[in-house]
Amino acid sequence: MPLKFAANLSMLFKEIPDLAERYSAAKRAGFQAVEVSFPYECPVEKLVEVKEKEGLQQVLINSFPGDVKAGDLGLAAVPGREKEFQETLELSIKYCTALKCKRMHVMAGVTPDCTEGERPALLRKMEETFLSNLKYAAERLNKDGILALIEPINTVVSRPGYFLSRQDQGVEIIKKVGHPNLKLQMDLFHVQMMQGNITNTIKEFFPYIGHMQMAQVPHRNEPSADGEVNYGFILSYLESLGYDGWMGAEYIPAHGKTEDTLKWLEKYR
Repeated sequence: MPLKFAANLSMLFKEIPDLAERYSAAKRAGFQAVEVSFPYECPVEKLVEVKEKEGLQQVLINSFPGDVKAGDLGLAAVPGREKEFQETLELSIKYCTALKCKRMHVMAGVTPDCTEGERPALLRKMEETFLSNLKYAAERLNKDGILALIEPINTVVSRPGYFLSRQDQGVEIIKKVGHPNLKLQMDLFHVQMMQGNITNTIKEFFPYIGHMQMAQVPHRNEPSADGEVNYGFILSYLESLGYDGWMGAEYIPAHGKTEDTLKWLEKYR
């Protein structure tokens, strides 16, 4: 089955300051779908207008991250902020429904500073909080036809201290929540940074995957850039498995404009 690719507009086309204008740039570049990590600084009506004008699908947004300047990167696993999580989830649902987006990455958040002695109890409390909030989110999102996703993010370079960092940890969380409306968002950049063994990791956790993303390792550039991952092999393997979801192109262009890094996309247009 041919793979489908979505441009992540929080990373691609950043040479264009206005987020809404990046939708048009993605369409001109040959993408039929987009994802946006954090759309909340732009009025949703503006995004809907350009998305509809360009005939694009919105396939993913992240849940509201909290106060990013203060170090937040999600609230779902942060003890004591459950009410804030539920309230801001409604804002995220507003964006999803307006954009006709059927997937939301529910962000876990960062482990607060603590002593080594405090750490085990804190991590247990964070998991309890995460499970409770995910049960709530999976059911709440299900009412609006939105799939809840969780994404392990590497703690090596992307976000030290992020609560959810490994694919096996993510799948265990999904099993414990036990709701059919919760799946794994597997970013192959994070897989390679944390554990490697990409092919077997995909094979092992394939039934749990609800969305995928990619970037070259170690510098998070386009998949065709020099790096550790043979994306020609990996993408062919996904086709052989019959992966029919979206693959988000979530990378930092190595040189120049985004449009100069899209040679890899030509095969799939």
